[in-house]
Amino acid sequence: MDLDFSEAEIRRYSRHILLEEVGAIGQAKLRQARVLLVGAGGLGSPLGLYLAAAGIGKLGLIDDDRLELSNLQRQVIHDTGRIGRNKAESAAETIARLNPETQVEVHARRLDAEWAWANIPNYDLVCDGTDNFATRFLLGDACHLLGRPLVSAAVLRFEGQLSVFRGHEGAPHPCHRCLHPEPPPDGLVPTCSEAGVLGAVTGVMGTLQATEVLKLVMGIGEGLSGRLLLWDALDMRFRTVKLRRDPACALCGDHPTIHDLSAHASPAATACAV
Repeated sequence: MDLDFSEAEIRRYSRHILLEEVGAIGQAKLRQARVLLVGAGGLGSPLGLYLAAAGIGKLGLIDDDRLELSNLQRQVIHDTGRIGRNKAESAAETIARLNPETQVEVHARRLDAEWAWANIPNYDLVCDGTDNFATRFLLGDACHLLGRPLVSAAVLRFEGQLSVFRGHEGAPHPCHRCLHPEPPPDGLVPTCSEAGVLGAVTGVMGTLQATEVLKLVMGIGEGLSGRLLLWDALDMRFRTVKLRRDPACALCGDHPTIHDLSAHASPAATACAV
């Protein structure tokens, strides 16, 4: 592991290096890490900012959506002057100004099964910042089959939830289908564009996502694999629910029936970032 830091890096990350749990070794792990962010919206904004600020070596950003005025209430990595721009490209510009040492790979396109299968192996872990079940299930299946952890958050109105799925590592870790075996019927669960969301809620949940990513990369603390964190912002209450591996799960169970991404033949709508 390369522990040779420039003077500028030592100054930039000095508050990290002072932490006994991080130190030079932890910071070097962050510099080597490759993280894919799916969605450069309300969750992807704090995720991208804090991961870049922390010194993650490579960030991949995939989003085919274009910035609208209504996004700016929560998608703080963008600004008014970029309305109409692709979100992944806009986010990359902000990250470059925050920390030019972080390499950003822009994928200004729609996520589909073929792209996921070919490109997810190029990253160490994946973050889900989307607002639709098609993408969530595609990412969950792809990450499990390709052996990559998935840090997944969701928000709606005044509530948020967060978990880490590492079912590919085997028991006792559950996969995302242990929590949701199948996508809900269309129209049953509203999106943020239909039900609304308090902007700051996406900021909190995206920051918690970033925290889980940093812990995973450095191998410190207790992660959320096997647990689901739930937050009610109106009551300011956090609670954690245990998630257990389902032996009958179609993806990670004792007799899995999902072995590829053929069920995701249609493109997933990553334009629906939170």
